[in-house]
Amino acid sequence: MPGYYIYYRVAPEHAASLEARVRAMQAALAAKTGIAGRLLEKRGEPLLWMEVYEDLADGERFEQALSRLVTEHGLTDGLLPGSQRKTECFIEGER
Repeated sequence: MPGYYIYYRVAPEHAASLEARVRAMQAALAAKTGIAGRLLEKRGEPLLWMEVYEDLADGERFEQALSRLVTEHGLTDGLLPGSQRKTECFIEGER
């Protein structure tokens, strides 16, 4: 099953308000999809954040819900200028 990893840099002056919005979005996403996300920060670089969503059965449905909620919660506001939300999707390899 796929896992989604979304990373971005946060403007220091917006970190507290953005964290609250991310957590609210993750709660809404969990209510809609049943997928509980995690919010991480890079060790030694606390303004580089990563959202992690794993074990998704329906990636398309998840992506649609995530996209809507990111917009609704204004998650691109508060990013470091020049930064953007970068999404990577990983699956288990078949070796």
